[in-house]
Amino acid sequence: MAKPGKVGLERVLSASKYSYQGLRAQWKHEAAFRQESFLFLISLPFAIWLGDTGLERAVLIFSVGLVLIVETLNSGVEAVVDRISSEHHELSGRAKDLGSAAVMLTLILAAVVWLVILFG
Repeated sequence: MAKPGKVGLERVLSASKYSYQGLRAQWKHEAAFRQESFLFLISLPFAIWLGDTGLERAVLIFSVGLVLIVETLNSGVEAVVDRISSEHHELSGRAKDLGSAAVMLTLILAAVVWLVILFG
């Protein structure tokens, strides 16, 4: 019989620990994440100041926060690809390129959101 996993508060605490470890690794190893984190921190007060409604402020903040989320997923894909093999392979390159494209699309989305809310 399989050993039961952690439940309740113990599970939440373990998951939080792993998430913290992931964020630390992301900060340590990924320059793009650090840059995008600074972008988020700089944009936060502007979003609060420039948004006319709570919804506008939330959308402005969310659009830049989404960049951090997608960058983290992209870093996960890159780590798995690098773990599998250091050899160049077409599919490995495609996976990394697709992750990068997802980050770029999210940055474009954030820019469009800011432009629409500020000038729309």
